[in-house]
Amino acid sequence: MKTEVINRNNTEIAVVSSDELLITDVQSALDLIMTVKYETGCTNIAINKEAVVNDFFILSSGLAGEILQKFINYGVRFAVYGDFSKYTSKPLKDFMYESNKGKDIYFQPEVSLAVDKLSCQR
Repeated sequence: MKTEVINRNNTEIAVVSSDELLITDVQSALDLIMTVKYETGCTNIAINKEAVVNDFFILSSGLAGEILQKFINYGVRFAVYGDFSKYTSKPLKDFMYESNKGKDIYFQPEVSLAVDKLSCQR
């Protein structure tokens, strides 16, 4: 896992990248939140899609809802960045679209766009 802190618009964002799965279940998501907060002090986290288990993107599994609720509960704004074109589920696309209109959870095609979203003031 590689973590880089980017400061944009007076907001610090921890950009996490990994070739290995970091988020596989609720506990691993909590571990990531705590590790990043402890190591960087950041409450804005962007992570590459490849570090998130594929079941997260199958809404019927319920995993995305459970995990994202933890980020909200712990006051962490969260973005997943990467190529989402392989996902054809309309509910997932709708979920991503609605999330991107909000203020806490984002799905972006590139890391720079994820950082832009997380650096906007709430």
